Amino acid sequence: MPRALVVADEVDERLWTDAVRGYSVDLVIGAGDLPYKYLEFLASALDTPCVFVPGNHDPDLSGYTRYGGLSMKDGFPTAWPGPAGGVNADGRIVDIAGVRVAGLGGSIRYNDGPNQWTQRQQARRARKLVRHAGFRHWRDGRDVDILLTHAPPLGLGDRDDPPHRGFDCLHRTIDRLRPKWMLHGHIHPHGERMPDRVVGGTRIRNVVGHQIMEFA
Repeated sequence: MPRALVVADEVDERLWTDAVRGYSVDLVIGAGDLPYKYLEFLASALDTPCVFVPGNHDPDLSGYTRYGGLSMKDGFPTAWPGPAGGVNADGRIVDIAGVRVAGLGGSIRYNDGPNQWTQRQQARRARKLVRHAGFRHWRDGRDVDILLTHAPPLGLGDRDDPPHRGFDCLHRTIDRLRPKWMLHGHIHPHGERMPDRVVGGTRIRNVVGHQIMEFA
């Protein structure tokens, strides 16, 4: 049963020390808006892989490719701004540490910053992700275990202010993928209790901060 350290949005300074080595986990999962050096440190200190999606405050990682061990953009070698060794699951299906992760990063568009999408743009990205997942399932029969996003679904743990509105397309994405878990960040509790929400067979959890989770 894989165990993961799941983090999002808020850095815990206690984890950014050697004390984190006391955690016994198989994977680091990041749901966005964290310094990439933080994710890089966690994965290195715990000697585990790291999978993440970018949040609306993270640098733009689009357009980067790997070729011959080099990071490339626009045909030229360049440093990748993401966490060293980290796997960006945005718009992808990733098999890692025994779990299958489908990722959709970013938030609703509210200014000209990176990793922001209109409802229509994110719906287009979500449809592509679902097709990719269907191909993977057809090929090996495995389902998606975790839908990893930065923003929540519209009306399920989001806020009324424009920057923190959820994505409507995530309802259909959950219905099509039927993951065991949907993990998201973006919505800071500020002391409010944030209970899990259950849609069909999918448990939706706000993972702002950090927690240890097990995935059967």
